[in-house]
Amino acid sequence: MKLREIVARNLRKMRLANGLSQEELAHRAGFDRNYVGNLEREINSPTVDTLERLAIVLEVDPVRFFDRNA
Repeated sequence: MKLREIVARNLRKMRLANGLSQEELAHRAGFDRNYVGNLEREINSPTVDTLERLAIVLEVDPVRFFDRNA
């Protein structure tokens, strides 16, 4: 499994676990909703800064985006 796929899968799982829509997550993190959707569909690759902003909103350690066993 490619790293981009792992990050996308984990982002979606964490977003849903927090009961957030793509739109709400995007709004809280300061992104466009389409961007969050593109991250989850592996169209875009997030930067480290992007992962940090998403982790803050999701209240998780950014390292969790890379967890292959999540």
